[in-house]
Amino acid sequence: MKNRMKTRMIKILSGNKEIRLTVQVADTQRKRDKGLMFVEKLPENEGMLFVFSEPIYGGFWMKNTLIPLSIAFLDSNGEILKILDMEPCKKDICPTYDPELSYHYAIEVNLGWFEKNQTKEGDYVKFD
Repeated sequence: MKNRMKTRMIKILSGNKEIRLTVQVADTQRKRDKGLMFVEKLPENEGMLFVFSEPIYGGFWMKNTLIPLSIAFLDSNGEILKILDMEPCKKDICPTYDPELSYHYAIEVNLGWFEKNQTKEGDYVKFD
């Protein structure tokens, strides 16, 4: 049986709007390493939440990722610090998408989802 990730509903607060997003939770090294590799389609309002035990530096890469994604990097309070767009990579050496700041969480969604939902840096994510 395949190890299914737990999912949870998070809310993104943007101005007076509240956008709901269902995320798979990647909270172990193994789950974070796999991320959305080999996923062929991500439903519209779904994504993946990467949880780190402490603030970290460094970027994400898209090796073996088949769909273009947008990623938001968040601090421990849930504030969106940076949003980057990432392209699929099937090569051996793939670019790293580095926010160049420390973050505690990252959220990956379909490319352009944040923009489409008018979510921007400075908005907040509520996890409960």
